[in-house]
This record gives sequence, C-alpha cells and structure tokens, in this order.
Amino acid sequence: MSSLVVVESPAKAQTLERILGSGYSVEASYGHIRDLPEGADQIPASVKGEAWARLGVNPDDDFEPLYVIPKGKGQHIKKLRAALKNADELLLATDEDREGESISWHVVEVLKPDIPVRRIVFHEITDEAIHRALEEPRDIDQNLVRAQESRRIIDRLFGYELSPLLWKKVKSGLSAGRVQSVAVRLCVLRERERRAFVRSVYWDLEAAFEEEGTQFTARLVRLGEAKLATGKNFDPDTGELKGRSKALWLETEGEATDFVDTWSRPWKVTSVETKPFKRRPAPPFTTSSLQQEAYRKLGFSARHTMSVAQRLYQGVDIGHGERTGLITYMRTDSVHLSRKALADAQQEIRSRFGDAYTDGPRQYKTKSKGAQEAHEAIRPTEMHRHPDDLKRVLRSDELALYDLVWKRALASQMSEARLERTTIEITAPPAENAPDGAAEGVFSTSGTTVKFPGFLRVYEEGSDEPRGRRERDVILPALEEGRSCDPVAIEAKSHETSPPARYTEASLVKKLEAEGIGRPSTYASIIDTIQDRGYVFKQSGSLVPTFTAHAVTQLLESHFPDYVDTEFTARMEQELDDIATGELAWKEQLERFYFGTPDDPGLEKQIEREEPRIEYPAMVLGRHPETEREIVVRIGRYGPYLQMLGDGDDKTTASLPEEMPPAELTMEKAVELLDRAERGSKLLGNHPESGEEIYLMHGRYGPYVQVGETPERGSKQPKPKRASLPKGTAEDDVTLEKALLWLSLPRTLGEHPESGEEVVAATGRYGPFLRCGKETRSLPAEDDIYTVGLERALEVLAQPKRRRGQRASSRTVMKEFGEDGDGNTVQLLDGRYGPYLTNGELNASLPKGTDPKKLTAEEAHRLLSERGKPPKRRRKRTKRSGGKKKRSKTS
Repeated sequence: MSSLVVVESPAKAQTLERILGSGYSVEASYGHIRDLPEGADQIPASVKGEAWARLGVNPDDDFEPLYVIPKGKGQHIKKLRAALKNADELLLATDEDREGESISWHVVEVLKPDIPVRRIVFHEITDEAIHRALEEPRDIDQNLVRAQESRRIIDRLFGYELSPLLWKKVKSGLSAGRVQSVAVRLCVLRERERRAFVRSVYWDLEAAFEEEGTQFTARLVRLGEAKLATGKNFDPDTGELKGRSKALWLETEGEATDFVDTWSRPWKVTSVETKPFKRRPAPPFTTSSLQQEAYRKLGFSARHTMSVAQRLYQGVDIGHGERTGLITYMRTDSVHLSRKALADAQQEIRSRFGDAYTDGPRQYKTKSKGAQEAHEAIRPTEMHRHPDDLKRVLRSDELALYDLVWKRALASQMSEARLERTTIEITAPPAENAPDGAAEGVFSTSGTTVKFPGFLRVYEEGSDEPRGRRERDVILPALEEGRSCDPVAIEAKSHETSPPARYTEASLVKKLEAEGIGRPSTYASIIDTIQDRGYVFKQSGSLVPTFTAHAVTQLLESHFPDYVDTEFTARMEQELDDIATGELAWKEQLERFYFGTPDDPGLEKQIEREEPRIEYPAMVLGRHPETEREIVVRIGRYGPYLQMLGDGDDKTTASLPEEMPPAELTMEKAVELLDRAERGSKLLGNHPESGEEIYLMHGRYGPYVQVGETPERGSKQPKPKRASLPKGTAEDDVTLEKALLWLSLPRTLGEHPESGEEVVAATGRYGPFLRCGKETRSLPAEDDIYTVGLERALEVLAQPKRRRGQRASSRTVMKEFGEDGDGNTVQLLDGRYGPYLTNGELNASLPKGTDPKKLTAEEAHRLLSERGKPPKRRRKRTKRSGGKKKRSKTS
C-alpha cells in the first residue's frame, strides 16, 4: 500500500519523508492552492459582469465564495495530481490550526480524490509524534474549515467595502482591515495621549553612604509626615500632579537643597524591614509570549520570530542524515504541556541541577477562552537536547530562539525562587537652629537578596517598560535600628514625567492578545501590514503612527465606530471561536455582520448611509498665536501637509516630513514650517560651470538642495538634480560650497581595468556605495564618498558581497584554500560557534571530529560544493487503486 502525504511546505515534506520512510510519498501544497481572487485579472469571465464579482464573495447567494487558483499554484496542483495517481490513500498532514485544516479541505476540493482520505495532526515533527498520528487519523473538521472561511469572507467584505471610501476621502492606495484598523487605532490613541501629555519636573535628594566597606545610596521619601511626590503621584495620561495627591512637590533644585541646611548630624537608622517573598516561573511560551520575549531579548520582529520558529518546527538536519523537528507547533495559545514533556523536564532538571530545583510537574491554566487545550505550549521536542548540542547545526538566529524556548520550558517546571527584600530608612533630624516647623528628612533604600535561585538559575522573563523591570540586586550592609549612619555626600536629583510609551511590536502583540483581538497566527502579519501600508513606521524600536493613520482613524471613528472598537472586534473573534466549536452557524454570523439586524444596520447599510456624510478628514492643531487662523494637518497626493486656513481661497500650506511623529508636531514647529514655506526657497548662488542657480528647498522628505528651476507639472522637461542634506546638518549651515559637494554625486571614478565598465560612487537609501555594472558594494565607514579614488574602489568591489544587514566579518582567518570554480576565495574562519568554511556566499560547518589543522583544500572545496546542492528527494512509484469519484459543490 502506498500513501500520498500532503503538507504545506517543502521543508516539512523533507522531514516527514525521512521519518515515514518507504511506502510514503510526501508532497507540498506550498500553502493554499485556492483563494479568493486578488484582482480583476483573476475573476473568471463567466462572472466578471456580476456586481459582486469584485468582492470574490456573493452575499446574495449565502455568501458563496469564488475560489480561484492563484498564479503560480497550477504547477503545484499538477504535481499533486501526478502523485495522487500512484497512491492508495491520501493523508492530509497540514498544520493543526484552522489555517492548516482549511488548506487540507481545499486540497481535497481541488484534487477530488477517489481513494480514502484521512486527516492526521501532530504537535511536533518527531518519529514518535508522526507514527502516533498515523494510528489516530480523523476526518477533516468542517467546523474549523467554516471558522477559517468565515474569517476570510468577513475580512474580504470589510476590506473591499471600506477601502474604496478611504481612496475617495483620504488618499488612493489605502486599505482598511478588520483587525488591522483596530491595531492602527491603538497606536493612534497612544500618540494622542503623547500629544496631550505635559511634562512635569520634580526634584528629590540622593544621599550616598559608606558603611562597613559597602557603598549604597538612599533617596529622600518623606519630610516629616509629608511624602515627597514621585512619578506615581503624577497622572500618567497628562503628566500633571494628580488632583487629590497630598504629596509634597519639590519643583526646583533650590527647594530640594534648602532642606539640607535644616538637618543636623548624626543621622540614624530608624527602620530595618526584611520581608521574604517568592517568585513563580512564567508559563511555557504561547505564540504571542514567544513573539514578545524574542523582541525583548533578541530584537527579533514578530515576522522574523515566526519564520525562525517555523524552521525549527519543520525540521533541521542535526547530523548523520537525521532531520527532525526541534520545537513543537509554534502557533498556539495554550500553555499546556504533555505528560511526556512534564516527565522529561523533571528528569532534565534533576540531572542538571538536583532534586532541590523541582517540586514536581506544574501545569498552567490558559487564560484565553478560545484556546484549544489539546494543543501544547511551544517547547523543545526533546528536553534533553541542550542548545549547546546544536551549535554546529543551527544558524545564529535559530540557535538563539531555540535557546529561549528551551530555557523557558525548563524554567516553567522548576522550583520557585526564594528571595528577601530589605528596606532601610535613615532619618536626618532637624537642627536646633532650624526655622520653626522644620521637618526631619527620611531617606529610604531597598535591596533584594536571592536566598534560593530556583528557576532563576535558568531563566528570567523580560519586561516591556523600564519602570516594570525587576528590581536589581543591591548589596546593603547589616544595619540595626538606632545606629548612626551619616552620608558622605548629598546631591539634588531632577526627574521628569514621561508620556505613555509608544507601542513596540512586543507590547502591541500583548495589547491585542489582552483585548482578544486577532489570533496567534495573525499577529506577525498584522504588524507587517500596518507598516507596509504606511500607517506606522519604526523609530528606535517603537511603532509611530503616521499622519495618514490619524486621518484614517479619525474617519473610521466618526462614521464606523464599531469597526475600530476593541470590544466589537473581540466579540467577532469569539464568534469565530464559537463557529470552530460548532456553537454558532457560520452563515448566521455573516448575515448579521453584512446585512445587519433590526438593532444594527450591518456593514452594507452603514456604508450606504455614511458615505455622503464623510468629509475630508483634518487633524486640528489649533490656532496661529498671532493671526488666530486655524492650522490643520491634511493628507495630500504627495503626503501629509500643514494648512493654515483663511478667508475663501486664502490658504497657506507646507509639506510635513514623511516620518515626523505626530506627537512631536507642536504649534511652534507648525508655525516655523508655514513661515518657511511662505518665504519659499533660498538662493545659495550659481553653479560655477553651468551658471544655473542653486537653491535650498523643502519637500516631503525634508530639506534638500537643487540645481535649476522646477519644471511645471506635466512638463516634459527633465527634473532638476537634487541632493538631500546629510543627516544632522542644520539648514543654517548650508553653503554654496557644501551644496556643490552634495550635488557632485553620483561621480564617475574611472573604468574597471577588466570589464571596461564605469565605476561610480553614489549615495542611496542605505548610505554611500560603489557601483560597477550590476555589482554594488557599500562603502566602508573609514572611506569618504566624496574623495574615494578608483584604486580604493576596485579593492572594495573585489570583496565578497554581503547580504543586506550582514556586518563585515570580524572572524579570524585560520586558513585559505584558493579559489572555487566561480573565482571566490575559500577560507576557514574561526566563528562564534567554531571553525567554518566560507566562499563569501556559502558557509559550511566542519563535520564532527574534523581537525581544522589537517583539513585539505580538496576537502574544503567538497564541503562547500555539497552545501550548495539542493537536498535529494526520494520519489516512489506505487500502484493506483480505483474508486468512486466524489463530487464537490464549490468551484
């Protein structure tokens, strides 16, 4: 008997093929083989004239979806059909979530097999898990399929009905999305809070002490009975002192230092309080917590985290031809661990740390109502497989993420950490000659001592907010109450209240999960989408909403408030969960969403009602301090711009820098930009050769210099040469000489002695670079783009090309083995995880037991050439069994 196994990806297919062995042929569907049409060119001619065809869904025919074969998928279907002819049964082994269930359903609908079809699922790609799945097959879960289909249809109706309104009322090319628009609004709401925030400065005193050879500091916390104002006494939304706060606010340095002269010595220890406490380990990873922690500790984006996790799940060659999955399924909202995993973790903890570090198996309760407890948390497939064992076989990002998963899973089963927090108060008494009413000063300091590390021996969870980070261990001397303790120095310290932090990828994922918006498999794509569509951009790791995001959010809040409301969106997610469990009919949800109910008009009627009422959205900044004219921000064809309104057509406008955070656009800055726009461009002088005038001008990407006049719109005249000001250059510092230097790029350095092609020095998006034909190289930081010569340029161009973002190699060259067939130098480098071979394009680890000193050139070239070969696929031909064809209603 021969079985055809269908999975989503070729990497997963390769691992399963090794595990299953003979009798099984494994093929990949490469994701979905059918989907709703993405454009008019994909709509079949038979329905192209229908009004609903642009949606890809017919709401008037029970929301019948129009499924088509996307471009490029035909070859995969052809391959699957050919493999099916030689199979006696079809095994669907796609991922165990709704998406995977849907992919399997589409495979059956397209292939229409006349042989037995079975669905198998597993949480990890290991020999044991795969063979157990083969023993427990099931049918395709139609409830999961319908839940996924409902999500796809709702998202299509939402996006395709609302997006055209944004094109008309804001700007072409924009999009609305059921979850995407809510995520954007969350970022916009946070930016509005930052705009409204008023920074407040408060002062306190810090005293430095040295007792028993130990140095420590304490802060002034009370003056008599009055507590000093600290950050928590200020409103986190406005930055101002809370209305009912009775805390004493020291607003100036003088107010703080004046108290020092009112105290006498000796100071005394008036309180020593020690409290033991315990800290529990965090549960093993879910999808969202893995994305959050990988961002905090590794700097990985959500997309990169999921990409690396996918590779670890689908299978890695761990040596001796053994390819196996290293972690369990990475799209899950469950913190449950299997009995085997719990037992393996206990054994690993005892063997590595001893019996004291475990109190027995620990299960965690999943908070998400829709979580499927049959699924597991993300964990290593084998707890005994230590990260150090994989250094030779994993890439650096794979090893880092595996290390995170291994430590978190193991720590979740370890003993609690036992700690002790000591708080000491030291009092400065009022002097005899102090003014009447002078109060004593009470200084406080705290330190934490680890009595038993428990799980902290392995892992400690990260934090998004600086103020939320764990208190660092502070060594305090053993002091007793009543003991004299005089400071060696006293210093006034200023503090400033901070506006609410912008969302990072990690904190946005955390917020979406807390609100019940989206699901584990969607977070990475949501964050990618809002960046790709220009709704947010990254600045120092934070997600900054653009002015376009503000305009779109304002429009949706005003006319379609439910669709950007977190509770409404979370309720829809719960309904999709109810469809997945069979508690809600899928068409019932679609009817209510699109056509509405007596109490809710639904999407179709709301659009019909609201479209005539929508006005061009404008973000109001306020009024000009002198003219009293209103200043607003609008979105134009070429980006955001300021507009100062006047009577009739009397309007002044100014472009806004594309990546200016809206919270940083103050009225002062707006007036400056408008005044500059009214003054127009600044003439710097004339070009010494052409005589053309050179200007300092302003555009959507900031200030730039330009040679000659800008032709009128629609003119066929070539655009004038321009150059942006180098980063950090002030406009007042721009001179004619500097402008000529910037405009000198790109410059030709000469001809390449071998190819005869021009060698050019220029600047681009990623900085200065050199170009010769199709070859480009970034210019090293030590070279000057304006002075670099041909000889140096040829040296740089001769170096192996690095991938984008790859740093220049700082590895030690241990040995060289000449050039390979493509002219690349083969080197043996001393890398982070041991010696490895490279030719600048391919890297190859040395086989276990290989002595680098004895490695020959022939062996080095062979290892690299094998690294470049595609993996061999075993193909099996088996007899085809007959059977009755099944009929599918969906085209």
